Amino acid sequence: MSIFGNERRLFLEGEEETEKLGSELARLVKESGEGLTIFLEGDLGMGKTTLSRGVIRALGHEGAVKSPTYTLVEPYEDLVPPTYHFDLYRLGDPEELEYMGIRDYFNGQSICLIEWPERGEGLLPSPDLEVHLEHQGDGRSAVIRVRSEFGASLLNELELIGPEH
Repeated sequence: MSIFGNERRLFLEGEEETEKLGSELARLVKESGEGLTIFLEGDLGMGKTTLSRGVIRALGHEGAVKSPTYTLVEPYEDLVPPTYHFDLYRLGDPEELEYMGIRDYFNGQSICLIEWPERGEGLLPSPDLEVHLEHQGDGRSAVIRVRSEFGASLLNELELIGPEH
């Protein structure tokens, strides 16, 4: 692990550690009582949905967690805080987000996990954290970047995750 200013790099050996990162983020958000917006970036198959699954399961969801590629958003409103998992991969035009009432999801009290956020550019609010996932050897590299004061406080509290822990 290395920390450079408002960024932390982690090596994640596999799905289990990727889910653990999501779980740790969920724990911190739940303890804070605030909402959180995370942009999840990386190529297909890099673990964006796996990280989202870690967040959603850590908040108490017991069913399947799949990427909402065709519906654009999967609500988990029974969780505390309410959580919304977005996958904007198939979004044709960012204006489509207006028709689905995108602004209602970002109320400061919910967790919003957004895969492919660049497809909604101009209509999405700024995230608290950006997580970029990419292949590294036999695992994945996760680069977590701070984009808000709240995101910085979470990053400072994030417990170490990786093969040596």
